[in-house]
Amino acid sequence: METTAIFTANNVWMMVCTALVFFMHLGFSFLEIGLTRQKNTINILFKNFFVITVGLLLYAIGGFNLMYPGFEEGSLGILKFAGWGIAAPEGGMTAAYADGGYTWWTDFLFQGMFAATAATIVSGAVAERIKLSAFMLFAILYVGLVYPIVGAWKWGGGFLDGMGFYDFAGSTLVHSVGGWAALVAIYLLGARIGKFDKNGKPLAIPGHNLPIAAAGVLILWLGWFGFNGGSVLSADPALTSLTLVTTCLAAAAGGVASALFSHILYKNYDLTMFMNGILGGLVGITAGADQMSPGDAIIIGLIAGVVIVLGVALIDKLKLDDPVGAVAVHLICGIWGTLAVGIFGEMAGLDQFLIQLAGVGIVGAFCVICSFIMLFIVKATVGLRVDKEEELKGLDLAEHGMDAYADFRMNQH
Repeated sequence: METTAIFTANNVWMMVCTALVFFMHLGFSFLEIGLTRQKNTINILFKNFFVITVGLLLYAIGGFNLMYPGFEEGSLGILKFAGWGIAAPEGGMTAAYADGGYTWWTDFLFQGMFAATAATIVSGAVAERIKLSAFMLFAILYVGLVYPIVGAWKWGGGFLDGMGFYDFAGSTLVHSVGGWAALVAIYLLGARIGKFDKNGKPLAIPGHNLPIAAAGVLILWLGWFGFNGGSVLSADPALTSLTLVTTCLAAAAGGVASALFSHILYKNYDLTMFMNGILGGLVGITAGADQMSPGDAIIIGLIAGVVIVLGVALIDKLKLDDPVGAVAVHLICGIWGTLAVGIFGEMAGLDQFLIQLAGVGIVGAFCVICSFIMLFIVKATVGLRVDKEEELKGLDLAEHGMDAYADFRMNQH
């Protein structure tokens, strides 16, 4: 009876975490529309709906079995496919599955929510100038193939796992995978019209609704309770509570460090830096949230907050245009968080640091090469960027024939 009760409690917690990770898609949507211009709101919302719906379907059709293929002992652990579709194995609904942490169906759904997140990261970076058809085609290829293959290398028991690479909840396997694609995409797309002056100096293109963006950040922080808390893969009281404490402290430290450091550099209190600092702290702690002490988590968050400010400045200096700071948050802080496991984690030391560094490099090389190939295919087939007139008019009208904020004023008679 006690085993059944623990199994049920574990599974309920995992389902709650699945719902929290799903809720993060609202957070991403709010953040992206708030930090961009009104004329592109519907376009961004459409992309976010597309990512979660198609991402889940792709994961059911083949992604889950590509990510968890059941590598044989002694295999290279690089690529294997367990077949099309999803069906629970024998014993998949019992405590015999996954050490009694959850059922097979809960496993699928929790992991499926993660899969869709990787493409959502790209959505914000390419906002306001990518063709909708181009984004959709790229998202299908990337979520359908690249994300589950990289995931299999660690979480599916592949060669990175064999090397001793550690990534608890996805600083590299989720956030950097999305971040590398975002970097390649904004490089190939070019900057929005008006982002840089004729001397190459970056100009601010303010978002149209910062309160909505702020709501998005707070929703994402809440969602991270599921993102990291669920990655314990059970309701283990000690490990779950520690994970949530380290997650929250890193977020708080990231926000404070980013706000203060940007104030020192630019002499203003920048809300967007504060918000991205919180997200940077969350991404930074994600690789080792279950291993860190509260003090370690604060240090990791503080460094992530400084890294965000420097990262945003670097992206501008390279004349790349990232409207929401996705590359700085997800890629740069994802790399930092992964390396931090080798500095602060339970296995900290030079050997572990080098393993973490190798993992970052391997995943980065694979994602960059795949992104270039996939985006060239997209460019050759449907084209990448909307034309100048459509960009100036806004993608809501150009691609959807709709306005996000209808005019409700009645005609005067």
